[in-house]
Amino acid sequence: MEAVALTSLAKAGGCAAKYSAARLEKLLAGLLPVDAVDLLVGLDPADDAAGYRLDDDRALVFTVDFFPPLVDDPATFGAIAATNALNDVFAMGGTPLLALSIAAFPEELPTEVLGAVIAGADERVRAAGAILAGGHTIRDSEPKYGLSVVGTVHPDALWPKSGAQDGDALFLTKPLGTGIVIQAHRDGVAPDGALDAAISAMLELDRDAADVLRPFEPNAVTDVTGFGLLGHAHELASRSGVRVIIDASALPALPSALELALNGVRTGGDSRNRDYAGPHVESTAAEGYEALAYDPQTAGGLLVSLPAEQGAVLEASFEARGLDLARIGRIEAGHGIVFA
Repeated sequence: MEAVALTSLAKAGGCAAKYSAARLEKLLAGLLPVDAVDLLVGLDPADDAAGYRLDDDRALVFTVDFFPPLVDDPATFGAIAATNALNDVFAMGGTPLLALSIAAFPEELPTEVLGAVIAGADERVRAAGAILAGGHTIRDSEPKYGLSVVGTVHPDALWPKSGAQDGDALFLTKPLGTGIVIQAHRDGVAPDGALDAAISAMLELDRDAADVLRPFEPNAVTDVTGFGLLGHAHELASRSGVRVIIDASALPALPSALELALNGVRTGGDSRNRDYAGPHVESTAAEGYEALAYDPQTAGGLLVSLPAEQGAVLEASFEARGLDLARIGRIEAGHGIVFA
């Protein structure tokens, strides 16, 4: 296969290319709410995926996600993009069933490159227990790839981001810093091994974490992606009508991510995330920790809110499966976010 530096064809990669959350809110505000009794989750309020009840025992979880390349290897790009889309279904408590590719590529790129992207995605779809059954491809000057994914869940077992309650503990299932590390790699300042660790994290499906979490019936769950930890925490707080308290020193970070943040490495998504969530955040944390918390993540972990008395058992369950889990804060009555 002819070597092609995919990232050289993109202005921004991964979830750092997301549309500004603040502008997105204004855009969606013009859409009328859908009055449908079987629409369990739609735009009022929006969540990680849509949910639609089929009958008393089955509901569909439906999502779409795509972005420009954040790594040069086409198979790795496809695998990360697929993981990012599939994780939206896991974040809703669902099980992926079927996926369709969404692809845009320059015609001058070798077809083998696109084939490798799709092959990488197919491997992750199969690992999630789903089927890649087709898709749609268009010509574009900037390559983009992702998936539309449909999954299933019991209507009463859907995990919204709007159910956090006073007295809950807050957990995160993956380390932060993918955007910072990728930007550092582009700038030529990433330490050896930092990018490999970030790629490994982005290739990790949230499937196992969701499987362990499911028996605990969490009050609220969302996956941390392009809006950063504080952006997604703001959504959880505002839609649940609660106050989120986050301990900056408890945040898990990818190798070298905090050091790079302290050295001033930032993505373009950092400022957009600060514009969106910043007005709702009371922060006394050091700037490096703030940068980590605003950093746009790609295929990030689950942000979980569940009763604090279940926390120790949850931590033991994750440890028994060899999975990462960090208790990063708590939920209180009130509004906004305290980050200290």
